[in-house]
Amino acid sequence: MSEPGVKSESVGTVVVAGAANLAIAAAKLVAGLISGSASMLSEAAHSVADTTTEVLLFMALRRGARPADARHPFGYGKESYVWAFFAALFTFVGGAGFAITHGVTTILVHEHSGDYLVSYVVLAVSFVIESVSLTRAVRQVRRESRRWRTTPRRFLRLTGDTTVKAVFLEDSAALVGLLLAGLGVGLSELTGDELWDGIASILIGLLLLVVAATLAYTNLSLLVGRGVPDRLRQEIERSLEGLPEVRRIDTLLTMQLGPVDILVAAKVDFNDDATGAAIEATADEAERRLRERYPEIRYLFLDPTSSLPGAVQQARSTQETPPEDGPVDPGPR
Repeated sequence: MSEPGVKSESVGTVVVAGAANLAIAAAKLVAGLISGSASMLSEAAHSVADTTTEVLLFMALRRGARPADARHPFGYGKESYVWAFFAALFTFVGGAGFAITHGVTTILVHEHSGDYLVSYVVLAVSFVIESVSLTRAVRQVRRESRRWRTTPRRFLRLTGDTTVKAVFLEDSAALVGLLLAGLGVGLSELTGDELWDGIASILIGLLLLVVAATLAYTNLSLLVGRGVPDRLRQEIERSLEGLPEVRRIDTLLTMQLGPVDILVAAKVDFNDDATGAAIEATADEAERRLRERYPEIRYLFLDPTSSLPGAVQQARSTQETPPEDGPVDPGPR
């Protein structure tokens, strides 16, 4: 979840990461061909996969930002998750598949065709460049987590902006992959056995598998129609319950329509003596309050209703059930 200004920041984060990965991929490929190192070639495939991923994520941001029209009245936000899912699949097939296959081949063949110095130089330069890209992503994550009054870890797990999540995870995996490649190359040089280089390549592939699976699962969940996090849902409910003329919120439904779009729909039991004008004023106040605090809430629908006692009790029982991610302190009203 991020507001329009942060959406531009997400585009910048993706562009920086893509440019960095493109330069690193070329350097790693040259180093891998010169040295014959399996882990270096796997790291080159890793960077190529990351570069392609950044292109797909850029497409996700652009395509998902298109305005609503008659055929898509809620906009195109969910299309961003489709492109982000494609990016995860490419990381799975292109990066992880090549790294694991090449690592196994190296272990079986045990051949090394060149010297190691070029590998060390490229790994060191790549580590610096990847660190710069990761630093930008970390800054954005921290800034967003403060705005949502949560921890960076929780923000990454629950955010609807999968592009910044993808960049953060891929850059983190890239740094770990560089360390694994360096370790594999170093052990192979010390022992004279290419087994270590092959093992490093396989580990890099497994690392990419974990990242790809995590991103694929997240985007699938959002494509299906995931609601907002429980803490945000409770804050929305408290805000609505505190409005004039509102007796009770019988049902509250939310959906993440895109990285910057949230839909909120509620069945509201207004005071029996509330006039039509009072209900309209309350609905306007609800939209003002919620959008002032959370600009991502693009659509708000309130349905005046009077529930039967049995239905009210059932709704209350549902609301009192602890959320899946553990109890949440409701905080002050």
